[in-house]
Amino acid sequence: LDIPTNDRDPYTIHYSDHSEGEVQGTAKTLKVDLVIGADGANSRVAKAIDAGDYNYAIAFQERIRLPDHLMAYYEDLAEMYVGDDVSPDFYAWVFPKYDHVAVGTGTMKPNQARIKQLQAGIRARAAKRLEGGEIIKVEAHPIPEHPRPRRVRGRVALVGDAAGTVTKSSGEGIYFAAKSARMCAETIVETSNNGAIIPTEADLKLYLKRWDKKYGMTYKVLDILQTVFYRSDATREAFVEMCADRDVQKLTFDSYLYKTVVPANPLVQMKITAKTIGSMLRGHALAP
Repeated sequence: LDIPTNDRDPYTIHYSDHSEGEVQGTAKTLKVDLVIGADGANSRVAKAIDAGDYNYAIAFQERIRLPDHLMAYYEDLAEMYVGDDVSPDFYAWVFPKYDHVAVGTGTMKPNQARIKQLQAGIRARAAKRLEGGEIIKVEAHPIPEHPRPRRVRGRVALVGDAAGTVTKSSGEGIYFAAKSARMCAETIVETSNNGAIIPTEADLKLYLKRWDKKYGMTYKVLDILQTVFYRSDATREAFVEMCADRDVQKLTFDSYLYKTVVPANPLVQMKITAKTIGSMLRGHALAP
């Protein structure tokens, strides 16, 4: 990406065209007025505009094709595992993926050297339900822990993992990547008067202002939840106990469904708070 020295000249993008199916590709250039960087956690666009770095976690998973009688168990079920043996600061999972399951774990930067050991931990926990399974793919991905210091610079905006839109606690990125791209595009259409004028950096920052207003609290709450409940076996025991409560389930489901922090009835909120404190106390007694 070649960046112009003024506010009027276009950006020049250098890329390889593989439209003819060749492996090597044909080197081409494209001149554009605006650039949206949607090129993932290792974004070249972010590097080109000196957007700054972020801390990241690592997610590792194996896609495993199971025998039919075992796959039936996951027809309407996804599993989440917590504990130091599977992740010291996140969680592990077995998620159904149409005709196979994804079995994996995630952890923050200080523990990334242990990722294979942690993967062995989740394989051991779910061993009975994975017997006879065939590994068909192995994947590893960086997961941003927070937004980049600069998500808009000049006439370049970052979205998705390139911007750092992954949520704490759940590690969800797909919805927020697509949503950030849509909000950015809508802002460009609006501020360009449907393409009549070229938006400025200030215009693009309107997308960030709207994003932070809509989702800032969601990210903050999930960050707090991960900090509080994923830090030890005692707090994880409390987390698991709380998840059995119907009010907690409804609050969690509504918040996940609508992608925002859904406020509860004040009496229900007081009840959840009291149960949280009780669960935390019992967790310290129950933890291994």
